[in-house]
Amino acid sequence: MFLDDFCSTSNDKISFTRKQASTFAKQIADDFNPLHDEDAKRFCVPGDLLFSLVLTNSGLFSSMNFTFSGMVTDNIPLNFPTEITDEASITDDNGKEYMHVNVKGEKTVCAQTTEALIRSYVEFSGHTFPHILVKLMKENNVMINPTRPMVMYESMSFSLDNIDFISVELVESQSTLTLEGKRGNACLAFDLIADGVTIGHGEKHMVLSGLREYQQETIDEIVNKFNKTKSEYVK
Repeated sequence: MFLDDFCSTSNDKISFTRKQASTFAKQIADDFNPLHDEDAKRFCVPGDLLFSLVLTNSGLFSSMNFTFSGMVTDNIPLNFPTEITDEASITDDNGKEYMHVNVKGEKTVCAQTTEALIRSYVEFSGHTFPHILVKLMKENNVMINPTRPMVMYESMSFSLDNIDFISVELVESQSTLTLEGKRGNACLAFDLIADGVTIGHGEKHMVLSGLREYQQETIDEIVNKFNKTKSEYVK
């Protein structure tokens, strides 16, 4: 499978080196979140890599909900479900849960269909910053802490009317940011389109902490630094 280069399997458990997880983030998801840098102090494996492995191992259902409950660091052996009836979890050997999955509806194990959805979703998800979040922060006159940005992936869900496709595109439909003091809850809604027809809808939910008043100059510095890091990356 195309994810083999981004994980390691031993005794039916899956783990990730920093290099594997960081390469997935940058080369597959086009995600340059510093938390996924190999040398990051608070390194974490991209949630989208966990999502991708669930679909690859357990199949694609017409309705799926993913809730992230813990940050995965490098070299932690994880137990991934291979069959999901209604719900399942990704856990370590101590029983700690890192993701919970709920499924309903039809199922397909077609590798081409699953990979098409994975690639389209993680590319959309990887562009959350700056493409979508900066716009939402400006509209709400808030911004993240530039020295300690806290943006956490909370959950994602989608519902498909059709799981018989070989390519699919994700398009942002409507995104919102709800404020609660210095905390923000972002909802990024998207449509799934195949052959020009909308076949489903979904939402990605994120939590932003430590918010403060919006300052365009500071945001410009953050975005410029982000874009510089991206442009200097060598595959």
